[in-house]
Amino acid sequence: MSDHQQSEQPGGWLATIRSSLSGEHHEYTSGSLVRAIVLLAIPMVLELSMESLFAICDIFWVAKLGSDATAAVGLTESVLTLYYAVAIGVSMAVTALVARRIGEKDTRRAAKAGSQAIYLGLTLGVLTGIPCWFFAGDILHLMGASAEVVRIGQSYTQLILGANVVVMLLFLHNAIFRGAGDAALAMRALWIGNGINLVLDPLLIVGWWVFPEMGLTGAAVATLCGRSVAVFYQLWVLGSGRARLTLDRPALRFDPGAMVKLLRVSVGGIAQFAVATSSWLFLMRVMSTFGSTTLAGYTIGIRILVFTILPAWGLSNAAATLVGQNLGAGKPERAARSVWLTGGLNMAFLGLVAVVFLLFGKALASIFTDDPEVVAVAASCLRVMSYGYVFYAWGMVMANAFNGAGDTMTPTWLNLICFWLIQIPLAWLLSREWGIGAEGVFWAVVISETLLAALAVAMFVRGGWKTKVV
Repeated sequence: MSDHQQSEQPGGWLATIRSSLSGEHHEYTSGSLVRAIVLLAIPMVLELSMESLFAICDIFWVAKLGSDATAAVGLTESVLTLYYAVAIGVSMAVTALVARRIGEKDTRRAAKAGSQAIYLGLTLGVLTGIPCWFFAGDILHLMGASAEVVRIGQSYTQLILGANVVVMLLFLHNAIFRGAGDAALAMRALWIGNGINLVLDPLLIVGWWVFPEMGLTGAAVATLCGRSVAVFYQLWVLGSGRARLTLDRPALRFDPGAMVKLLRVSVGGIAQFAVATSSWLFLMRVMSTFGSTTLAGYTIGIRILVFTILPAWGLSNAAATLVGQNLGAGKPERAARSVWLTGGLNMAFLGLVAVVFLLFGKALASIFTDDPEVVAVAASCLRVMSYGYVFYAWGMVMANAFNGAGDTMTPTWLNLICFWLIQIPLAWLLSREWGIGAEGVFWAVVISETLLAALAVAMFVRGGWKTKVV
């Protein structure tokens, strides 16, 4: 009986959902594509939904400390996105290499690719974290923070940026799981880490029970504790044989050839996300010129947007795994169909979210603050950016499809055109030169992301990604 027929029997979909969360190993290169997407997407969506919940709860408690504390978080996270660019860029390469080897039924080389990624992540994390620890205050000042924001946020920035090696490893370990098709294990890691963070946030920020009132520093300590526990859980799973890949002693030997291949594929991925995240860094710098109130509203609005974007990104991650494994199995047309199906589902989800933001944007922003000026900025952010939500859906799925095929350069060039050549100049012109203000930044995002989606679809249809060798 086919996977499709099984899923259509009474209780079939319920059984599929249970199976997706159980951590069982599945075959994604044959059978029903819809079932394959569901098996991968449910844990991936739940994984990043927990990340979204953390982001919302974190800013809820931080916002109680005032606009300066909220602004410090926003500025720090805008810098942290540069680390995310490196972590996600390498992660995309890891997922592509592991997925391709799994599709070829070569688990030994898949494990070797994963182990080299861990060595690379440790090196990058330590080398970039040390200077940030010593120059945290200077970084905030460079980003346009006022003296009060620097005073309040310096220790927060020091902990978050200085210990970024934890973030790096968290991304890379989950990339190994996703490439192997172990999406449920990636989900569990983030649920453990963020669950601890959610509990510690109010205890350390506000000082509940026997815990000291640490203010904004408490938010950083909570984040570092939760993510560190998650990383140790990932390492335990990878070394214990509970995952599809086991990083045993032979797999952990340094392999120059595997490292070179990883670096070659990673360069495009890092450049791709460095271009995207540096544009967000510039947008944050522009927003800082409007003052702490506007910056706080923007930070809250972005956190609410992230609450929905991350689950959508989780759904689109399914495309990367399916493309990689099916290309490895010599099935490019099945890989293409998986992308179109995933894109349609993602568009439907984000389309519904856009309607919610248009109708209830102000009410959502009011949950986090009672400052009417901050609420107005956050509501404006939600309203304007929701106009591009259906296009964001296709843009992120197409990017994951290219990355899953090992073609990291096509999204890099698209990001360079749409973000650096269009989004950044347009944001400055609309907000500063043409007098639209903060809303001009929001419109620049919508316009550039819409163009990105259109170009990505056009490049995907051309089909060059099907013959990419990794």
